[in-house]
Amino acid sequence: MLIIKDTIDISYDYPTVVTLGKFNGVHRGHMELVDRVLSYEKENRVEGMNPVSCVCCFQVSPVGLLTTEERRDILRKKGVQLLIEVPFVPELITMEPEQFVSRILVEGLQARHVVVGEDYRFGYQRRGDVGLLRKLGEEFGFTVEAVSKVQDDGQDISSSRIREALTKGDVETAGRLLGYPYFVTGKVIHGRRLGRTLGFPTTNVIPDPGKILPPCGVYTVRSEVNGRVYNGITNIGTKPTVDGHFIGVETFLYKCNEDLYGETQKVELLHFQRPEMKFPTIEELKERIEKDRKAGEIFFMNQ
Repeated sequence: MLIIKDTIDISYDYPTVVTLGKFNGVHRGHMELVDRVLSYEKENRVEGMNPVSCVCCFQVSPVGLLTTEERRDILRKKGVQLLIEVPFVPELITMEPEQFVSRILVEGLQARHVVVGEDYRFGYQRRGDVGLLRKLGEEFGFTVEAVSKVQDDGQDISSSRIREALTKGDVETAGRLLGYPYFVTGKVIHGRRLGRTLGFPTTNVIPDPGKILPPCGVYTVRSEVNGRVYNGITNIGTKPTVDGHFIGVETFLYKCNEDLYGETQKVELLHFQRPEMKFPTIEELKERIEKDRKAGEIFFMNQ
């Protein structure tokens, strides 16, 4: 996947089929747009057009459901060929809809087909809508496909719904809306090795500061390292009994005796077990961890 970033002066030499948006969660609604793009790419390749699948996303907030690398990885695995990460700079914000289409879509991306949500707005003060996009498409020679909102439980799927679920620790709902378990990734670092001393060796990951986290507490998780998948339990938080200053993701993996330091770990949050607690003694902490471990085993037995 080719990535063009940090510029609005886009130049690409091949025709594209493109979808536009923030894609700050790449949830099921976003995936519907991406799937339409990939379908168009495949169908028209047979006819000899060879359009390149393109996702054009706008870098609005440094804090979100996915880090930049996580979003890239999801779209890469999905099969997207071209990713444009457009900075939300003043020149873009004040760009009139007509200029946006001519400069970004036509001159920059040679768009042949554009896929957007039915409520898509663009240009200065959001003056452009799907109707204007279709009109400009007729003028510049590209077609437009407007996709209805994907719904779950009678409501539109949105990043705000996912964030709301996460604030409640409802990782099951967040995962259902996303279409995949909400996850955290990072390099495994050295901790204080207290877990190993207590008989529960753990991995420690510091999340990206831009990653939205659910409430501190213990979660049942599935973890992937080096292509291998493990079940486990994770504590997200500050380790109040031991340290109180380290904010991170600490995971105990069932049936794993490997040294994973320095490896990239993906931790998928499946179920919230309990909030973070401070225990009077290390012994009481050890007893609670054992209960958490057993609760996790029961969760996976029932899957």
